[in-house]
Amino acid sequence: MTLFRLIAVSALLTVARSAAQSYVGLIQPSTYAAPGAFPTSLYSSYYNNPTATASQVQPVISDPVTHVIYPFNLTDPNTIPYNDTADPHPLPLPATSSGLVTQALAQIASIATNPVFGSNTCARCQAGLEIAKFTVLASPEIGPDLAVAVCEYFNYSSTCELTYMLDNLGWVFTQLVTFADVGGYDGQAICSNFLGQCDMPLTTPLNLTGWFAKPKPDPLPPPRKATGERLKVLHISDAHIDPRYTTGAESNCSDYLCCRPNVINDDSPDMITVPAPRYGAYYCDSPYALITAALQSIPILAGTEETGFAWTIFTGDLVSHDDDYQLQRSYIMYTETVLYDLFKRLLGSGPVYPSLGNHDTHNEAQDAIYSLPDGLGQEFSWNYDHVSSLWEYEGWIDETTGNYARTHYAAYMVRRLDGLRIITLNTDFWYRANAYNYINMTDSDPSGMLRFITDELQDAEDAGDRAWIIGHVLPGWDGTNALYNPSNLFYQIVDRYSPHVIANTFFGHSHEDELSIIYANNGTNISAATALTPSWVCPSITPLTNLNSGFRVYEVDSGTFDILDAHTYWADVNSFTDLDNQTEYGPAYRYEYNTRETYGANITWGPNDPLNATWWHLVTEAMEADPSLVSTFNTYEGKSSVRTSSCTGECATAKICYLRSGSASLAAQNCPSGYGSVQ
Repeated sequence: MTLFRLIAVSALLTVARSAAQSYVGLIQPSTYAAPGAFPTSLYSSYYNNPTATASQVQPVISDPVTHVIYPFNLTDPNTIPYNDTADPHPLPLPATSSGLVTQALAQIASIATNPVFGSNTCARCQAGLEIAKFTVLASPEIGPDLAVAVCEYFNYSSTCELTYMLDNLGWVFTQLVTFADVGGYDGQAICSNFLGQCDMPLTTPLNLTGWFAKPKPDPLPPPRKATGERLKVLHISDAHIDPRYTTGAESNCSDYLCCRPNVINDDSPDMITVPAPRYGAYYCDSPYALITAALQSIPILAGTEETGFAWTIFTGDLVSHDDDYQLQRSYIMYTETVLYDLFKRLLGSGPVYPSLGNHDTHNEAQDAIYSLPDGLGQEFSWNYDHVSSLWEYEGWIDETTGNYARTHYAAYMVRRLDGLRIITLNTDFWYRANAYNYINMTDSDPSGMLRFITDELQDAEDAGDRAWIIGHVLPGWDGTNALYNPSNLFYQIVDRYSPHVIANTFFGHSHEDELSIIYANNGTNISAATALTPSWVCPSITPLTNLNSGFRVYEVDSGTFDILDAHTYWADVNSFTDLDNQTEYGPAYRYEYNTRETYGANITWGPNDPLNATWWHLVTEAMEADPSLVSTFNTYEGKSSVRTSSCTGECATAKICYLRSGSASLAAQNCPSGYGSVQ
């Protein structure tokens, strides 16, 4: 063993031993360094030399659903496309003369009754949307050209043509202004979120009359009995594999995505300042080398090599952060095929329950509601069909569940034999970046996604089952990701079915280690007695941006499906440059922290009591009494990254408020803004 490796391994073991000294649990060892050589046996053939250390592997991938062999030029970093013309990009049918009159009258009335209007930027923005609306109603084919022209006139972007042409977001823009009420609530929200010209409209008051089939039981049914048997459950999120990652390319570029041959550092355009390490960098997504190292490490660290996990949850985002004009449907399908296959082969036995992330579609974050006319509501069904077929192929869901997912935006429910229901959501339907969410926004559930989850929870209550809810975009934390109306409705749904049905909810998206609590009565009385359900937000595998790579393992009671403990692991991205030019070993994933020990030292709580919403509220009280606990939380939020800034003063107050805000509506209403991320 080289002197360098002796020193490195000794340092890793010292850190891991210190982190795990007081931990007596089920999961060992505390550190594992994956083999440095890429496991070439994973694939039968490659487009390049898979043993080289100077470049990432390029396996030949065959789609088991479509039987397509994906060509090398799809992932070749030297042939990244700038305009894909193969995918269909449907536009609405032109309006009739009578339709134009009807729409004009409706929008004029909307403008006349909207109190926002006046001599301000918001009024001008909405008036401009009115012009766009009636233009594309008359001639839908010129919608993309209009979007490009407006973008260039106001200098909204340096890539107006690429961004808003028909083959990119032009078709989405055309549909949006065609169907949205641009003179009312929809238009104000569009001008706020996409153009920054309005304040975000307030949450629309909910009328829940008739929403729930039955009132909440009073008293609640007796809780399920704990068995004392602890199951190991894996939570991974935001893999963001980048098959175009180029070892040695600029990793400190001025405009991400970095680690690509087509990017530069503006201060050094002719010379690479920080070559991309083989295993990843802070401004880059996950190369094949990092993904395989992480997935190889997980079973060893969790001690599940022989048994497998009871189950795994994946809370979305498979695809790299390319600009939309560099993507196409086949790239999305390639990524889905690759990662689901690797999950199946490297994580061991036990089903994986995936949910779609905002990057797991094309265009990014766009999912249309089924109620759009002229068949436009089906324009993303290609993706629902593909992922459902892959999940069936891997054996994670059956054919009936797959058929349901195909027609429900890739959302589904699995009723396990042990009495747990896994309910997954397509959270693009409350994500701010989905343009289709700005159509009929005063309806908190135009897609029917929240109707679906309500009905599933009612069935679970009637059967005496418990449920885990899985999605991608977090509904709460700092209020910057989810829209107010749907996240508010989700909050009321969780209130109705907690704590007797819903055991936990799980999300990803932020790439950070975060959590929010949902309370009774819309959080009007925040206390340990009113805390109902926690929302666990899993750290990402990708390092983007300024983060380390991580994952989490839960200990779950097999009778109640409550979480009894949680163990988080990380790999130090800052050290990855030391792993280049050798194949003796890869990145070391190590034990970062134990949730119960880290946050519960001053909380009176039984060793087998669950880490439920009550416990987490007591943690927030401990944070108020001891601000150093907020600093600890802040460190782990960034997965112990050397680039995480400190959090004191108003930042500490904000973090506690975010922990207590389970909806975007409440976070925006109650909390200081600007402290949600450590990136």
